[in-house]
Amino acid sequence: MSMNVLVVIGVGGMGQSIARRQGAGKRVLLADFDEQVLGATAESLRGEGYDVVTSPVDVASRASVAALAGRAAQLGRVTEVVHTAGLSPVQAAAAAILAVDLLGVALVLEEFGRVVAPGGAGVVISSMAGYLAAPLDAEQERALAHTPADELLDLPFLGQVTSGAVGYGLAKRANHLRVQAASGAWGRRGARINSISPGVVSTPMGRQELAGDSGELMRSMIDASATGRLGTPADIAAATAFLLGPDSAFVSGTDLLVDGGVVAALRTGAPSPAA
Repeated sequence: MSMNVLVVIGVGGMGQSIARRQGAGKRVLLADFDEQVLGATAESLRGEGYDVVTSPVDVASRASVAALAGRAAQLGRVTEVVHTAGLSPVQAAAAAILAVDLLGVALVLEEFGRVVAPGGAGVVISSMAGYLAAPLDAEQERALAHTPADELLDLPFLGQVTSGAVGYGLAKRANHLRVQAASGAWGRRGARINSISPGVVSTPMGRQELAGDSGELMRSMIDASATGRLGTPADIAAATAFLLGPDSAFVSGTDLLVDGGVVAALRTGAPSPAA
């Protein structure tokens, strides 16, 4: 009997939590650019009884992503694909963020859309930043949704992005649009694809951002939110489990905002619960 395969791309805090929640009884293919982190994560999960295979990947390279998708298909039925890999403004400049967070997602959607099994599902981890980015016009949205992945970074308006924060928000908005556009191709294989937009989550990346120049603003947004707290990797893993599982069988091509109420508070001017 062919094994069901869970693919987790990006093995930071969210990726590890998702692998633990979803991986029991499956073959788990972990992929990351950082081979040292990849190896350590795999060793830890194997010690807990998971069946783990690893593969280094550069999500900004079609050849690398295609090779990863091919390996996943060789391992068994690719029933769950979770893409968490990304760079934040405190980690990289705008060009690198667009290459990893925008192009990388587009390539994963295309290449895994060719191998995902009927009945399978995928989740892209985006960000609430996609809801807070500057508005795009209809032509720009169409371009981000439908431009072939290999031509995405050549879009003229992306060439004007020099700020890491602007590039990050733009890439995350593009993730929503690419998932919407990819849902048809995934659906023709009998599979579903959705995205999740986390708020500020206590991962190594999230803590870097909190310690950076935007940390004070981020803390004020958390204080104004309905929950008044940081998210945890387990919060995101729970949302991912829903979107990968049978209870969301009628959900595809959409984004689930899991931000503790930050965007709602910012859009409505709601006072902090502690006020």
